[in-house]
Amino acid sequence: MLGPGGPDVPALALGSWNTWDRMAFDDAVSLVAQAAELGCAFFDVAHYNMGPHAENARTDLIFGRAVREAGLARADWQFCGKLWLWDYPTTPFTQQMETSLERVGVESADMVVVGDYLGELDVERVVTDVAEQIHAGRFAVWGVNNWRYRDLRAAIDIARERDLIPPVFAQLKYGLVRRSMAEGPYYAPLFDSGELALQASDVFEGGMLVGNLAPDRKIGADIGGIRKRITASYGEVRRLADQFGATPAQLGIAFCLANPATANVLVGVSRYAQLQDNLKAFALLDRVGAPELRRAAADLWLDRHVAADGTG
Repeated sequence: MLGPGGPDVPALALGSWNTWDRMAFDDAVSLVAQAAELGCAFFDVAHYNMGPHAENARTDLIFGRAVREAGLARADWQFCGKLWLWDYPTTPFTQQMETSLERVGVESADMVVVGDYLGELDVERVVTDVAEQIHAGRFAVWGVNNWRYRDLRAAIDIARERDLIPPVFAQLKYGLVRRSMAEGPYYAPLFDSGELALQASDVFEGGMLVGNLAPDRKIGADIGGIRKRITASYGEVRRLADQFGATPAQLGIAFCLANPATANVLVGVSRYAQLQDNLKAFALLDRVGAPELRRAAADLWLDRHVAADGTG
């Protein structure tokens, strides 16, 4: 379940950043259909063409066409959208949602993630504006993406005080090498109490943890400046995966699922074979067990020195 009051979601889900526009369209249609057949029809799909990091991306348009071509009924798949704070409130949430929904070709999302922002944030306004979108029927629940703890705590408290829906999940960079936010003293108590669920993202560090040590595409931020150490750690990741008779991708996903806070893990796949490989992470976790998996991977944690409250 994606947090208190949230929907049931598949434990393995598909992200969209630099994904749908990296494959032939027929392959995208096939992958959408196959994800549904395998019980992974949860798609994190964002409109990336706004704010200072606008990318002129077409990935959301391509996904929308692909899901229609695949013949999936809207009730058969879950859509996790994004709201950005880069140009907010100049670009209000209503405008963002209308644009995003139109590009994907649907009337509503199931949930949204409100993106991170390191400036001063008017949390009360964000909570109020999210509530307006929920009331308008554009989505039902919401989460946050790598928010500073103080803003998240304020959002939860404000929502409760005003009888509004609080954020129920956090989409965090989390995996074998980055654990400080999810497992640190700020977020972890929220997960432990059931106040919040964890949605693990960027678990492969842009592909570096599955062997693509020099990605030729834009990848996520290097919080804490540990990317060189991540590259150097791949040999150990490979060794540990071999020890367990698994692939690095299976190891990375299984590690995330070994944390009871994890509701689901977002992965970027562009081939059916990748999706099939990733699904074998469940068998790895069952075979090895969460305690042994976490013990074996203990030395791969590289960002222990990074602030665990989301301040970088």
